[in-house]
Amino acid sequence: MATPMELRCWGSDWGLPSVHTESLIVLAYAKFSGAKVTVSPIDWTWKTLTATVPELVCGESTVTEPTQILNFMRKQRFNADYELTARQGADTMAYIALLEEKLRPALLHTFWVDAENYANLTRPWFASRSPFPLNFLVPRRHANMALSRILLTKGEAPLHRITEVEGKIYSDAKECLNLLSYRLGTANYFFGNSPASLDAFVFGFVAPLHKAGLPSSPLQSHLRQLANLTRFCDNILSVYFSSSHPGPPPPVQETVDANLQKLTQLVNKESNLIEKMDDNLRSSPQHKPHRPDPKSSLANEKSSTPA
Repeated sequence: MATPMELRCWGSDWGLPSVHTESLIVLAYAKFSGAKVTVSPIDWTWKTLTATVPELVCGESTVTEPTQILNFMRKQRFNADYELTARQGADTMAYIALLEEKLRPALLHTFWVDAENYANLTRPWFASRSPFPLNFLVPRRHANMALSRILLTKGEAPLHRITEVEGKIYSDAKECLNLLSYRLGTANYFFGNSPASLDAFVFGFVAPLHKAGLPSSPLQSHLRQLANLTRFCDNILSVYFSSSHPGPPPPVQETVDANLQKLTQLVNKESNLIEKMDDNLRSSPQHKPHRPDPKSSLANEKSSTPA
């Protein structure tokens, strides 16, 4: 019996199973791979300040960070990437690096540094889900961490202040979204008919930007012009996280069943034809073996071929 897995993460809102990018990545991958995970939101607890989320607990093992958690799930034989080719695996790593470099700084700025978004959406949400007095500390702590990360990764000389890097990070983010939109095209997922780890990462990064009621966001306005990316997020939510659609549809199994039924009908028809030929042969007065007429056999074969 498999050891139960518990995922500790930030809770749901905005029509999403979690408002937290990293938590969304793990939740989506668990759905894609079929992993049975018990979700334990850290909302309303003192862990809102001390916990590293997402955090996967399985037996005596505790794993943090989306990449490490996904690797742990693969070792437990929950692998959404098993059909990927080596080239697709390399593309996956490249696009995940692109998301981290180009899109994450803009998301951090949008939710945690932009004054209007922080005051009207982000701070109230996290404060309302943290116990007193952490409701004053948690949002500010996350905002300071976001600002520090942006300046650390994007504040190269001569751009040292946040106002100087805003234009650059949003330009990079729009370029990243455009590349993702071009790569996705008209498909439902990035590789084939089934979602993989890249789909989980893109969903985790893009879905909050798509669903959050941001009062100020040029990046959100740009995303809404990329209809295939918003449709991609809505499709994953509908197929994997909707209560009326708890799992993906089984088109492959339905196709197999239909083909099996047709094959069975064909075999039965052929068996009935052979039985009739044997009965006619036995009822023949002479009942002598004879060489079949090729033309007659060809005619019978054509007449017995199912439409």
